[in-house]
Amino acid sequence: MIVAFSVSPSGGEPDGGVSEAVARAVKVVRDSGLPNSTNAMFTNIEGEWDEVMDVVKRAVEAAGEGSARVGLVLKADIRPGFTDQLGAKVDRIEAHLRDA
Repeated sequence: MIVAFSVSPSGGEPDGGVSEAVARAVKVVRDSGLPNSTNAMFTNIEGEWDEVMDVVKRAVEAAGEGSARVGLVLKADIRPGFTDQLGAKVDRIEAHLRDA
């Protein structure tokens, strides 16, 4: 499965940013060893259900350190029998764009 998630604690930085808290969450994801990528809005992680959800839980906890509340947005692509899809899905789209 692939999960795209965004986590945001309440409070944050004086300018309204949450980059420090999000960095703590991304570190958990990267340290997990699972395939992942981060962009301006979401972090994507790929693996089996239990391992991915464990990493998401730990990332939310890390982002929420010192905060009374954390918001989580999560989208999952559950496709049994498929692996290595973080790059493969994008590759298929790029191939269609080249052929267009």
